Amino acid sequence: MKQLCIICLVLVSALSFAQDKNKEKELQFQKANNFVYEGNELVGSDDYISAEMEYRKAISEQPNTIAGTYNLGNSYYEKGQYDEALFRHTQAAKNATSKAERHKAYHNIGNILMKNKKCKEAVVAFKDALRNDPTDDETRYNFALAKECAEQQQNEQDENDKQDQEQEKEGDDEEKDKGENEENKDDQDKKDEGDDDKKEGDDQKDDQGKPKDEKDGKEGENKDQQGKPQPKQGQLSPQQIKNLLEAMNNQEQKVQQKINAEKQKGVKVKTEKDW
Repeated sequence: MKQLCIICLVLVSALSFAQDKNKEKELQFQKANNFVYEGNELVGSDDYISAEMEYRKAISEQPNTIAGTYNLGNSYYEKGQYDEALFRHTQAAKNATSKAERHKAYHNIGNILMKNKKCKEAVVAFKDALRNDPTDDETRYNFALAKECAEQQQNEQDENDKQDQEQEKEGDDEEKDKGENEENKDDQDKKDEGDDDKKEGDDQKDDQGKPKDEKDGKEGENKDQQGKPQPKQGQLSPQQIKNLLEAMNNQEQKVQQKINAEKQKGVKVKTEKDW
């Protein structure tokens, strides 16, 4: 009997503790809702700063409150603080316990991503919203806008990538052409140096490959002869006449020398007349 009384006492105590816990949670829930209500009233009067404080109080009382987190995200959205708004709506979507709550959270996440020009991510968010409420016309409309925006951004990205590739290719071609031009320039410089050496050697020779000095000497003689009067055809030139006279004088001297030699030896004289 005593053991039974102890068991009953324990059960009563546990039940009382559970009831106290439930009352505490209900009280926290009620306080959180009151703060959310106050925040909504402040948003209605465009006092977003004060509304943010009330929503934060609601989250402090009940961290998993969907209304407080969701409305705080809306408050940030209205002030243009999109990163903070995205964070709060992501929390709301995570803590949501119903499809309606998830639908509203993902719908607003899609709107925030569109504001940040992240159309591809917004498409995913609106898809999640439609999975939880396929009948929402506004979500379907925003989903179509996000798809169109994502396609446009993809086309622009593809065009930019194409231009970058073309510019990179042009840069590579310019570098290649520059290297080839420098190489050709070096080859041409070497060729020019060889041509200069060859030209210098050729300047010392005539067209037939003979030394130019010999040609210049012959050309000098020809030039001297050209400077003198040239004999007409069939007549002896002055030089030829001179040479002929010298030869005759030489012959006459030889004959005279021979006569003188005969006289010195003595010549017999006939005494009788030769008739």
